[in-house]
Amino acid sequence: MDTPLSTIAVVGLGTMGTGIAEVLARAGREVIGIDISDEAARRAVASLEASTARAVLRERITEEERTDVLARFRTFSDLRAAAAAELVIEVVPESYEIKQQVFRDLDAVVSPTAILATGTNALSVTRLAAESQHPERVLGLHFFNPAPAMKLVEVVSSVLTAPPAVETVTRLARELGKEPVAVGDRPGFVADGLLFGYLNQAAAMYEANYASREDIDAAMKLGCGLPMGPLALLDLIGVDTARTVLEAMYSASQDRLHAPAPVLKQLSEAGLTGRKTGRGFYTYDAPGGQTVVPDALTPQESTGAVAGRQVRSVGVAGSGTMASGIAEVFAKAGYDVVLAARGQEKADTAKGRIAKSLERSVTKGRLTAEARDETLARITAAGSLDAFADVDLAVEAVAEDLAVKQQLFATLDKVCRPGAVLATTTSSLPVIAIARATTRPEDVIGMHFFNPAPAMKLVEVVRTVLTADDVHATVREVCVKVRKHPVDCGDRAGFIVNALLFPYLNNAIKMVEEHYATLDDIDAAMKLGGGYPMGPFELLDVVGLDVSLAIEKVLHSEFRDPGLAPAPLLEHLVAAGCLGRKTGRGFREYARR
Repeated sequence: MDTPLSTIAVVGLGTMGTGIAEVLARAGREVIGIDISDEAARRAVASLEASTARAVLRERITEEERTDVLARFRTFSDLRAAAAAELVIEVVPESYEIKQQVFRDLDAVVSPTAILATGTNALSVTRLAAESQHPERVLGLHFFNPAPAMKLVEVVSSVLTAPPAVETVTRLARELGKEPVAVGDRPGFVADGLLFGYLNQAAAMYEANYASREDIDAAMKLGCGLPMGPLALLDLIGVDTARTVLEAMYSASQDRLHAPAPVLKQLSEAGLTGRKTGRGFYTYDAPGGQTVVPDALTPQESTGAVAGRQVRSVGVAGSGTMASGIAEVFAKAGYDVVLAARGQEKADTAKGRIAKSLERSVTKGRLTAEARDETLARITAAGSLDAFADVDLAVEAVAEDLAVKQQLFATLDKVCRPGAVLATTTSSLPVIAIARATTRPEDVIGMHFFNPAPAMKLVEVVRTVLTADDVHATVREVCVKVRKHPVDCGDRAGFIVNALLFPYLNNAIKMVEEHYATLDDIDAAMKLGGGYPMGPFELLDVVGLDVSLAIEKVLHSEFRDPGLAPAPLLEHLVAAGCLGRKTGRGFREYARR
């Protein structure tokens, strides 16, 4: 099996098969493209012609190189064309019956030393290998879409796979300019195993009418830095494909988080499978189109909506990074800000932190010196909440402790004038429990900023069952004025972002506990295969393992789903004082500053 793999067959010339064929041909391999559909073969050739023509225009390859690439790609409709291949990659539909037939037929065609790879992302490689007369040469080779652009390739070994086959294919992946990650045989592997659970929870959140599709997608893009929202991504992948992957994952794990949300079945059976049909969670300009067009669910600009209350001055309670960041946001937008802490010294320190932040913006050319001075002049540091007597909006940003927040809101209730809006920035506590500490719960709302507040565009606007309509309107208007993107959600644990993010992080920890993959491989898989700005373990160490554990406990307590129980490894690390970057050790060790 230790061959150079100079001739490679790709069986199935859909989007993924065509992309893989392009990667191989550009890397100098002779590529045999096989599909029972002559139309699919023609589309594959046209796709390669178009992509190489673009590369010539962009001066990435010469016309001569383009001619060579095109000459290396030949298409056939008969599987016997794979006879000369040293490696065959099947990318036919995700069906055991179809794939098993391909492997049985290949046994009669290829040489005994040829390696057979399946491109599945959901089915058992072991079960497919069992259909071959030589199961030791069968493995998984999972590219990500679009194959020419995505760097990750998961190399999947079954218990039957011979190590030399894995080594040969891993070497090929590196020669193609990809980053291979070695994984064992279980549905979803690493990247999809984590990704599809998250996508499923997003679909369930939408189905429950907790938040609109637009707000769910905006929240995850702006709050987590993801390239696409989960519902838009489901439309890109294909709702039917996602359902197939989740069915396979649930069959193996019996984890309710993997049980496909009913809306996925409804859309699939209605033929609304996403971009490829022109409609899924969103509606597109045409089948295969990328442009979202308005439909019956598209939010309309409301006429005669409830007017918000006037806000000219803002009080921010707290002295930490979050409080100073929020105060900076309001002051930059032209509001007069009172920054109150427990004591004048702490308040002055918090204002000093803002001054340093503004100075950095001046140094980087993002802010003028005049704007810096004007912003600072709008901020009054106060050592007591009594300074909030005349503010129109009071924003609390103190410790994430229910008793502490309730005590603070009881004080705000006495200090703030009637009609003032009272907002909490809690990320996980029930807003209604905080509101009930006051005599005016209708004036209380959640206003969850993300850290660092000056940079992050998202604000989750959390209304309780008692929040007044004009209070909700006020906060949305204020968010727009401070150049933030508000998303609406109800008062339940995790809101949108944390309710989707932390189960994903928890599942990554479980993968390590089960010795399925390493920290490095999981982080690489999610960055390269999912487009995440940080891998889950990098993010956990930045957020803080103690903070992460607290959020996991809140989610588990609220939803009572066994799959949301915090991973024991997370609890052990927190108990040991390994809290992430702030202590110098979490899932990884960091140099002490």
